[in-house]
Amino acid sequence: MNSPISAILSVRDLEKTFGSVVAARDISVDVPAQQTVGIIGANGAGKTTFVNMITGHLSPTKGSIRFEGRDITGMPSRAITRLGISRSFQVAQVFPTMTVADNMRIACAIARGRDSMLDRLFTPLDTPETRAEADAAIELFQIAPYRDARAATLPQGLRKLLDIAMAVAGQPRVLLLDEPTSGISIEEKFGLMDVVMSALKTRRITVLFVEHDMEIVGRFADRVLAFYDGTVIADEAPQAVLANPRVQQFISGTRPAGFHA
Repeated sequence: MNSPISAILSVRDLEKTFGSVVAARDISVDVPAQQTVGIIGANGAGKTTFVNMITGHLSPTKGSIRFEGRDITGMPSRAITRLGISRSFQVAQVFPTMTVADNMRIACAIARGRDSMLDRLFTPLDTPETRAEADAAIELFQIAPYRDARAATLPQGLRKLLDIAMAVAGQPRVLLLDEPTSGISIEEKFGLMDVVMSALKTRRITVLFVEHDMEIVGRFADRVLAFYDGTVIADEAPQAVLANPRVQQFISGTRPAGFHA
């Protein structure tokens, strides 16, 4: 585990209970800036609960979360986003009847707006600044050929790229991706992740991504957190985690091709 001093994100003794159900427990993790962390585990293992606590969608029952040295434990999601932690969801959160360019401009305008609802209502959506930011993101995520297409007409992979590009509009330092290749064909998934990870590295963003596809995890993660029964059972480089007997037993079911202990 890395030292808290070097960590952009530091989690200590995190726990979440729902009545008598323990959804997450004993989670302590330090993530250095610009690291890419894969998060794996079966359904119900605690991955989403962990992500939701970091992003403020759930308040921990106990434990602490620090971002850039600041305690953000239990803060509302909007405040955490403002501080510099963003996320995308498994189902792309886009405006389907609007064009790619308009979606990006809205995301940029929202990111520029202030905290109050009234301020956001009167934030201009189309300014030279939001247009320039939107155009830069569209180019970075390689969706410029579709800038005038309605989001509803995009293939799933392009919709995912747009959703992630919108999540980056506020220039976060940490981005959490929930199943970025979910619903993407085998032929498209590596190309999509190449674009995403290249763009995020260009922006120097620390990435945590939840993923079921072990090939994606093995190729794109610098480090892997393996969740089982609400806690982390392995935290190492991808090769070591994916070869771990407990990970193979409880998560992957078999040793991935190309990995050797």
